[in-house]
Amino acid sequence: MLGSTHGTLTTDSRRARVVACGEQPAPAVHGRPAEPDDLDVSGRPLYCEVPDLDRLFRPESLAVIGASDAEGRPNTGITRRLVDWAGRVGARLHPVHPSRPSVFGLPCSPTVADLPEQVDLAVLLVADPLPVIEELAQAKVKFAVVFASGFAETGDEGAAAQARLTAAVERSGLRLLGPNTNLNAFERFRDDLDGPAIALITQSGHQGRPVFALQELGVRLSHWAPTGNEADLETADFLSYFAERPEVGVVAAYVEGIKDGRAFLLAADRCARRKVPVVAVKVGRTEAGARTAASHTGKLTGADAVVDAALRQYGVIRVDGLDELQDTATLLARARPPRADGVVVYSISGGTGAHVADLAAGAGLRLPVLSEAKQAELHQWIPEYLSVANPVDNGGHPVGDERGPRIIRAILDDPSVGVLICPVTGPFPPLSDKLAQDLVDAAERTDKLVCVVWGSPVGTERAYREVLLGSSRVVTFRTVANCVSAVRAYLDHHRFVDGYRSPFDEAPRTPSPSSRKARALLRPGQQLSEHAAKQLLRAYGIRVPREQLVTSAAAAVRAAGLVGYPVVMKASGARIAHKTELGLVKIGLTSASQVRDAYRELTDIARYEDIALDGVLVCQMVERGVEMVVGASHDPLFGPTVTVGLGGVLVEVLRDTAVRVPPFGEEQVRGMCAELRGRALLDGVRGRPPADLDALVEVVLRVQRMALELGDELAELDVNPLMVLPRGQGAVALDALVVCR
Repeated sequence: MLGSTHGTLTTDSRRARVVACGEQPAPAVHGRPAEPDDLDVSGRPLYCEVPDLDRLFRPESLAVIGASDAEGRPNTGITRRLVDWAGRVGARLHPVHPSRPSVFGLPCSPTVADLPEQVDLAVLLVADPLPVIEELAQAKVKFAVVFASGFAETGDEGAAAQARLTAAVERSGLRLLGPNTNLNAFERFRDDLDGPAIALITQSGHQGRPVFALQELGVRLSHWAPTGNEADLETADFLSYFAERPEVGVVAAYVEGIKDGRAFLLAADRCARRKVPVVAVKVGRTEAGARTAASHTGKLTGADAVVDAALRQYGVIRVDGLDELQDTATLLARARPPRADGVVVYSISGGTGAHVADLAAGAGLRLPVLSEAKQAELHQWIPEYLSVANPVDNGGHPVGDERGPRIIRAILDDPSVGVLICPVTGPFPPLSDKLAQDLVDAAERTDKLVCVVWGSPVGTERAYREVLLGSSRVVTFRTVANCVSAVRAYLDHHRFVDGYRSPFDEAPRTPSPSSRKARALLRPGQQLSEHAAKQLLRAYGIRVPREQLVTSAAAAVRAAGLVGYPVVMKASGARIAHKTELGLVKIGLTSASQVRDAYRELTDIARYEDIALDGVLVCQMVERGVEMVVGASHDPLFGPTVTVGLGGVLVEVLRDTAVRVPPFGEEQVRGMCAELRGRALLDGVRGRPPADLDALVEVVLRVQRMALELGDELAELDVNPLMVLPRGQGAVALDALVVCR
């Protein structure tokens, strides 16, 4: 099998920023050439850089280029904020202005060359940062932040200006944040909060404000990286950096476009290795959203189905709204790893409990029925006529006395329970105050997750503002939907990282013998005939039917005798894409006369349609099986992708497919099959035997290897139908379409 040699492919990420990742030695110097072992067989990097960004976020010294204290000037407000920030973090600030002796009482240098010391960070408050970059490089400045806009977000002219800026930065050796960024990195972070922190990455600064405001609810934040247009530093750099920070419990991100698909996947892989959850809003689910994102940041968003698959492959939790981003990130930062995946809903109302339990079960959460012994224990404090199987309905009164904490403790003591959800639809003091306190006390004593849904629209109640939000152990939500989705993300994340093995570790570095055979068959810029396409599959060990290519009716009859009746006959030519629709396929032929007639009819149709043929295929007829499609195509962001789905003539109607971005292994392929709506067909329905799933998996892995090794030369590969035979009998590619780049 090829399962142990899975391929890797994304965009052409052949930059020199390649250093060791995972359990490898410390990162090498930025800009070193990639070593051969750093690259997969397609020439793409296998390891991610972890940039040292300490002095970007916590500089000991910084220069403000274009500093001002003149009233009414835009730069004055920014300079004042930076002076205040530097004072808070203990950084030495040096204003730079050609005609001012001082700014806000600080001595001002006329140029970068006149700075009194080598600074860690330069903040550029100038309209054109390009001329300043060389000066900063000569002064050996480590980092620069560019606020100026008018770059790639404005169109072709701005994109050209950004390209010049990027080139200057690469020559300089410094690292740049922006352009088109803001002051979010220099916000006031509370230092009186404890516990794991949220690190925030946003390409639009405004979209990060709801997450930053979580500090007012007692949630700790450690960093905010407003990446802007990402001329140099990008989302992937910050993901890699935050994965290594011990104080970071979760990364929350607002992503409009991914600059480099391979770099992003490598960074997400690093987070998965380190078990650091990443929660992201990724714009571009719809055509309108993708259009807007591109105009705002000047970056390609990529096909959303591919982006979605890539995020899931590496455990990135994708959410839609900023409220979900807040709630899910908060839960993942605060919760300890689950001790069980069972969820119990506990409420003072049977109706509320039933409603929430229904929503939780519908979201895929497991609500175990509590044991008879546990139910008997709960009925010591809850009337017998109330249900305590799960959800647990206490009827209300027990929360007002000593029974309340005992009930909560008994539920959490159950070994099948890992999560307790308590919905409170509205305040009912003083009982709601006591219930809130009992939940907080219980959360402080347990490693299990305690969630409260505070449904009051007011949000000023003491039980909410002081008791629940005053706890760093209870996770409080305002909606049931956000609670349920966050709990599911929490359980899914831990299942994912507990079994995670990086696919980059197994990616092949040397071409297989198959690639040499296959490459000789490719015709740049052309579509291959079915016969040539099947030869390509055969080179990679993918089974095809017995068949012969013939150029006469007599040869067709001889071929049918050798192949064995019944046979299928198909026109074969480089320009034929949909043979069935043109009448260029004849099936179930059982005699020499039928074969002769079919040959004449196929060649007549081709002549009428002005289709050039290289011959007619006489093929073995394969019937009993499940028709699937397996394909590879080229995504502009990630490079080649692999798809599996239900095949046949209705493939474009059913659209029942799953996609992955290599590298991936056997488990991912089985996961792809499990995603299909028609998955039951592979298991066997209406008396049909189960299909050979192992053979299907093997074909997908071989197509992945083909896409890896030929990806830059292969625009499209479509194996349809792939007939998956009954278990133990394999799979046969009945037809194939190959388009060369």
